[in-house]
Amino acid sequence: MRILATLLVLAAVGVGGWQLLPSRDDQDRTVTVGTTDAVTSLDPAGAYDAGSWALFNNVFQSLLTFEPGGVTPVPDAAQSCGFSGTDLSTYRCELRDGLTFPSGRAMTAQDVKYSFDRVKRIKSAVGPSSLLDTLRSVSVSGRVITFHLTSPDATFPLKVATGAGSIVDRETYPANRLRTDNAVDGTGPYTLTTYTKNEKAVLAPNTHYKGALGGTGRPVELRYYSDADALDSAWKAKRIDVATRTLPPEVLAGLNAADPGQRVSEADSSEIRNLYLNTRKGSPLHDVRVRQAMAWLIDRERLAATTYKGTVDPLYSLIPTGITGHTTSFFDAYPKLSTAKARALLTEAGVSLPVRFTYGYATGRGAASAEEATELKRQLEAGGLFKVTVKGYEWTDFQKRWAGGKLDAYAVGWVADFPDPDTYGGPLVGTGSTMNTGYSNRTVDQLITASQQYADRSEATRDFRAVQETVARDVPVIPLWQAKEYVVTSEDVGGGQYLSDGTGVFRLWRLTWI
Repeated sequence: MRILATLLVLAAVGVGGWQLLPSRDDQDRTVTVGTTDAVTSLDPAGAYDAGSWALFNNVFQSLLTFEPGGVTPVPDAAQSCGFSGTDLSTYRCELRDGLTFPSGRAMTAQDVKYSFDRVKRIKSAVGPSSLLDTLRSVSVSGRVITFHLTSPDATFPLKVATGAGSIVDRETYPANRLRTDNAVDGTGPYTLTTYTKNEKAVLAPNTHYKGALGGTGRPVELRYYSDADALDSAWKAKRIDVATRTLPPEVLAGLNAADPGQRVSEADSSEIRNLYLNTRKGSPLHDVRVRQAMAWLIDRERLAATTYKGTVDPLYSLIPTGITGHTTSFFDAYPKLSTAKARALLTEAGVSLPVRFTYGYATGRGAASAEEATELKRQLEAGGLFKVTVKGYEWTDFQKRWAGGKLDAYAVGWVADFPDPDTYGGPLVGTGSTMNTGYSNRTVDQLITASQQYADRSEATRDFRAVQETVARDVPVIPLWQAKEYVVTSEDVGGGQYLSDGTGVFRLWRLTWI
């Protein structure tokens, strides 16, 4: 994992140190943050997406968390954690003392066990249960929580530090179903005071917070926008103080470091976007040769340069640049565009031409999702080999459709759960994966499991290289691009460079007034 390099462009020069400290009047002043990332659910058992987890990071605690730029989780709700023995199959944490839920009830080890158990029990189609696939059971003794794993898993602490490890109050969250009201009972650095779906979430500092952070941040209001253009309009009208995920590509491409009215943070990111293909029998993309033909026709360079104005980088592998095990497996297998090779594969498969299928995407979720769909349709149809019907769906409807196996092909962005190649393994291409392509390969599953036994993650490189080679051959997914992280703030807001750094944590508490 490379160190994420962040460039902070200061809007003013020669400001004295005393001016960088917030005044007493600013202590309670709300920082307004705009984003296009929607929230699927306020219940940690029912969401596995960037918008929901960004909120979870701030209102819930996990036993562990990541420090800015860190790759090893540190205790948060836990006082300490570690593997018991050397086989990496038993993991223990001792709960921190003095944690209280909004009701005033003290958090206990039973709440931790309850939280993990209900994620696995509810097993929501759009929830994070697949992230806990190596967790067999949880037991408690006093303040000690013991996780019993089905196989050695060096990545388990990383998974505990994610939104899947959010600890809920067992007295307010049903054991067998999702909570459906607009309230949250967590012990994070913020409390949720108001929530209006697809509009806003109002967060107040949690004065009872105890954990890894030195303290809580300023009051924050998250505002949710339907698409990138709406977010841009709000930014230009100065209705928000921070704009992130995601402004339109042309706006990002035109950001000016010399503009005195804003601060710009641009960082490397491990966020990717893939085209997922339904491999099930009966799907028009079931035959591997049809999927391989598609791989010969995708022009990532053009997509990145034109649709995204150079604000993303072409991606040729399942694991992005900067993460252990990254390769260029799709470039190696499909080194240049070739309609002839695609046609030969389709002829060999004996399918009728053009191959007809439906391509789905989430409206408003990406900076240029509709434009991307149009460009990919153009590329695939150029040689007369495919006929693509493009359909956009509202985010929640889109999730349900891909989770139900109702889409032939669908483009989805993926934000790393944690800084390790394992987050691109099981959740994306393992049997029963979150992306639900119907793909299942015993060799891939075995390689993913084998990779988890290495405490030194560099030793997992060989396994992940083999996974990527197999995926490039089977093509259940076609990598498209790797994102960069952009955060734009007004000139009087600091901390934007710490808001998101590739560890999967959204640090609203780092935002401050200058």
